[in-house]
Parts: sequence; structure tokens; C-alpha cells
Amino acid sequence: MKSIKVCCFLACLLAASFQIKSQSLDSLDIKIGQMLLIGFPGTAVDANVLEEVRQGKVGSIIIFEKNIPPTNSFVALKKIIWTYQQAAPIPLFVSIDQEGGRVNRLKDKYGFPRSITAAAMGKSPSLDSVQFYAEATASTLAGLGININFGPVVDLASNPNNPIIAKYGRAFSANEDSVILFAKEFIKQHRKYGVLTALKHFPGHGSSKDDTHLGIADVTNTWEERELKPYQSLIDSGYADAIMTSHIVNKKLDKQGNPGTLSADILGGILRKRLKFNGVIFTDDMQMHAITKHYGLEEAIKLAINGGVDIMTFSNNIQGSDERTVDKVHSIVKDLVKQGIVKAERIDESYRRIMNLKERLSQEELNIYYQQVLEKTNRELEDARRALKLAEEKTLTKAEQPEETTNKKKRKKRKDKN
Repeated sequence: MKSIKVCCFLACLLAASFQIKSQSLDSLDIKIGQMLLIGFPGTAVDANVLEEVRQGKVGSIIIFEKNIPPTNSFVALKKIIWTYQQAAPIPLFVSIDQEGGRVNRLKDKYGFPRSITAAAMGKSPSLDSVQFYAEATASTLAGLGININFGPVVDLASNPNNPIIAKYGRAFSANEDSVILFAKEFIKQHRKYGVLTALKHFPGHGSSKDDTHLGIADVTNTWEERELKPYQSLIDSGYADAIMTSHIVNKKLDKQGNPGTLSADILGGILRKRLKFNGVIFTDDMQMHAITKHYGLEEAIKLAINGGVDIMTFSNNIQGSDERTVDKVHSIVKDLVKQGIVKAERIDESYRRIMNLKERLSQEELNIYYQQVLEKTNRELEDARRALKLAEEKTLTKAEQPEETTNKKKRKKRKDKN
């Protein structure tokens, strides 16, 4: 009982400090910072990024294979992540694309658990495969301090020749019901370890014929309504922690031909209003050529935020794209707000969603701690019961011994007389 009271006290204390810290930093600069997700160079803590994190100019970071130290990888990467997290005035989202198979940053050559593609999991006759590999992934991420995985992919493998989804086995199935089933299990295993997930790529990338890393992918004539079903089902059942956009163009959904990431019709209309999703929306990388070759930086930022995006991704990891500095992006957003092109209320909406999800992440970490305490208490109680039972059996055995000895003597005496 005492340990439970201590846990409750710690929970209240942590929640209160989180709220106080959030309120004290509640300014336009901090709100904009929470809307930025960036990558960092190299296999060590970057001094510039660390300072940007410390100043609250960045609310999220992303891990790529280029960030993984080649030796003693787990401990070294954990130290990097810990350093960034400790410097942050508001806890960071530390993200990764760890789908498995080809999209796999934590490779087994670095000592991490082996993973397989979503397509391979989807071919299993049971859920055992997705449960096993998703749990291995989630436990690894949790151990490293990575708290959000950009997965599962809930695109449908409707175009087997798709150069970025089906080709790499990134979709569980071409059947939407199978995708829902496997995606839910993938998410469940992550939740066991307090790791958030982000469904992707909304509103569906599976029917495309082109790769948005390289340019525009138009699915106007190939996209199907059923591609929304996994999102609708997972949102309705409470399994959508966050959602990532795609840069696909669909003129049936957005008549102006803006890609999903920059479309108020697709994000605000379909995702927010029709599917009733009020959680955090992440963009796919804003430096992919589907965006950078057709939109200026300021225009892309304006359309994304006004469209309903909460967190914009600038990984500085796309070859051929100009580097996007935090200060440049930050100043663009601030100027858009000052000019009234982006309403301050729109920034406030995103800030509330982000903080709600971060606060929930803290609560999930506490829940895991409570569960560990409970499991330890149950083990101790079970050990005590076994010890008590063993002691009772020994006592009973000793109590029976004199009677058995007397009976043996009587039998021996009768035998001697005979």
C-alpha cells in the first residue's frame, strides 16, 4: 500500500511539473518550436541542434541510420538521445521510421533485433509474426528512448508495381480489412512499451505509380475510397495516436491539385471533419521533391499549417534538397502569423494537440511503471505464498514423524512375538 501511495504522489508531482513547465514557456516562439521536427547530422550530439533544442526552437527530432554509431550502437545511440531529451524544456518527440524490412534504421548489423517487412508479416496465417516482430521493435525503441515510431504503414498494396510501397513490401496487404487487423496488432505491441505510433501515408499512397521522394505522384485515376477504411477503423477504435500525411496529388479530393500534405480539403475536410480525427498530424518530409520542386518554402509552410498540419518534418536527409535551417523555418512561420496569413488560433490548435499527446506519453510511461511495480509486487507475494506453503508442509511432516515412528515400533514388537 505504501509503494502505491508513493507512485501516486510521484505521478501527481510529475503531472504538475509538466503543466507548470508548459505554461511558463507558453509563447509564440515555443509554440512554433513544438511544430518543428528535424534531423541531425552524424553519429554524435550536434552542438547546433542541441542548442536549438535547449532554446525550445525544436519540439521533435528524428533518427536515421546515419545517426547510429557503428560500435556499441545501443548504448551510444541511447546516450545521444538522452542528451537531447535532457536539454529540452518540454519533452521531445524522438521519432524514427522503423517499419521493418527495407525501411529499417536499426539494422541487425548494429546489434539490433532482426526485422521483416509488413508484407512478410501479412503473409503469416496468424498474428504471431506481427506480434513477435512488433514487440521486438517496440521494446528496442523504448530502451533507446525513442517514443514515436512512424508506422504502421496502412497503405493498401493495391498497385503491385508501386515503386515506393509494394516494391519494398511496406504494406501488409491489398485488402483493407487485413491491413486493419495487422496494423492494430502492430500498435498494440508498441503501446505495451509506451511507444506511440503514426499511421501513414494519408489519404493513401498504395495506388501510386510514382515516388514522391522524386517528384509529383498523381493518384487521381487510381486512388480508391476503400483506402480510407484503415484510417476510419483505427480512429474509431482509438488506435490512431497520430497520422502522417502523404505528398500524393488527387484532384478528386483536392480540385486545386495540391498534394495531401498541403491540402485543406484533404486534411481539414476529410481527416478532421469527415473521419473526426483531432489528434496530431505529422507531415511526411517537407524536403521531398514532390514539395520542393513545385512549391517555395514559405508557400509550402503556409499551405501545410492552414491545411491542418501540426508538426512539419525537415529531416535534411533528402539528396538534392536545399538544407532547411530551424531559424529560417521558424522565422517564416512567425512572419506568417504576424501578417495574419496564418492565424494565431491555428498555431494554438496545433500546440494544444501536441501538448496533449506529449502529456499522454508521460502518462503512458507512468502506467508502464505502475504495471512493473504491480508485477514485482505480485511476484513477491507469490514467492511468499510458496515459502509459506513449503514451511507448512515441513511443519506437517515433522508433526507426523512421531506417530509414524510409534506405529513402526508396534509393528516390529508384534513381529518379534510371532
